[in-house]
Amino acid sequence: MARNFYALTGQPVDAFARNQLVPTRWSHIVHVHVVPELDQDATFVAAMHDVAARYDEQDGPLLLVACTDTYAELVARHKDELDPRFVCPSVDYDLLKQLNDKEQFYNLCGDYDLPYPETKIITRAMYDSGVAITSPFSFPVMLKPTESVEWQGINFRGRKKVFTIHSQVELNTIVARIYEQDYSCDLVLQDFIPGDDSHMRVINAYVDQQHHVKLMSVGRPLLVDPSPAAIGNVMAMLPAYDRELCDLVQPFLEGIGYTGLANLDLKFDDRDQTYKLLEINMRSGRSGYFLTLNGYNIAEWLVRDYVTRDLDQTNTVYAHDDPRRAYLWLGVPRHIFKRYTPDSALKNQALTLIDQAHVGTTIFDPHDFSIPRWVLLHRLFFGYNKLYKRYFAELKGNLKEVEANGN
Repeated sequence: MARNFYALTGQPVDAFARNQLVPTRWSHIVHVHVVPELDQDATFVAAMHDVAARYDEQDGPLLLVACTDTYAELVARHKDELDPRFVCPSVDYDLLKQLNDKEQFYNLCGDYDLPYPETKIITRAMYDSGVAITSPFSFPVMLKPTESVEWQGINFRGRKKVFTIHSQVELNTIVARIYEQDYSCDLVLQDFIPGDDSHMRVINAYVDQQHHVKLMSVGRPLLVDPSPAAIGNVMAMLPAYDRELCDLVQPFLEGIGYTGLANLDLKFDDRDQTYKLLEINMRSGRSGYFLTLNGYNIAEWLVRDYVTRDLDQTNTVYAHDDPRRAYLWLGVPRHIFKRYTPDSALKNQALTLIDQAHVGTTIFDPHDFSIPRWVLLHRLFFGYNKLYKRYFAELKGNLKEVEANGN
């Protein structure tokens, strides 16, 4: 997000966080201000008052953009307490809680006839009662928490962002481990949709203050992160023009009164030839620079909505309608992409873009170069060699098991 704003304004961006992350170290385009315990309510409100005072002599609004689930929730919960100069492109807190809770989210999907995977809800009360928790779907199945923010504070051996469960014994074991850690919310047990990463779609959207969708972009993931803590995070993506898919999702975003950035994950189910909505993130995704790389800087939509206030006069943009402008976005080194992405026509298209130098990453920016930063980022990228070597075979093994079972 900082790179987007720097590309638009040419000015460094101030970021406030609980700790410093590797991709922002020694950066010239983002100044990171570390605030210990910024993820706590009282600290967050106090810190934002200090931020407002820092800009006391600056005219105009202060645009506050959340870049993680935790900060998105804090902004939504406390935006009425912040300095009135802050403008917060985010949903109301009540809607955020609905969308963050996967059970309520899927209920909303049903209200708008949006397909989603077959689902069973597992509650804390079911576990405490000792009732047998069984799967109505054939194994393997997916298991994930309904509440992503609370889940970030849960730690135990074998913890994952999402679990692929292979047997009844494993289901019993994982559910017990989760609830023994005092996780209070429900769990979602879902039918496993077969297919590799090319079956996935990512929609990035911007919805203005009047709840009108002003930008929709469809991406086709080619490779995802296989590690337990980040499984499913996109690591390689191509742009795709898909008006039909946009038309499926747009009425949902406008109907629920959404505001701000939205990042939605879907997967195509060959069994019934439908796209099924998996989740929504109320922020830009990790691969958010993919939009700017392909000619659609999301920062422009934010500024036009809240600063120049002329966005309401524009029509909805459905991105990537010109394949000649396509760029491949990568979150891993090129050799990792080439080695671990399954052979396909899409991979060949991506390799052609690499040969044409139509490829880019979020963190390697020629305008943000220094020797220490260059060394640090290359060490970060080098770490993906070990990560993929360790976890990729397990992830692909899960897919092969689904196909063997005929799901």
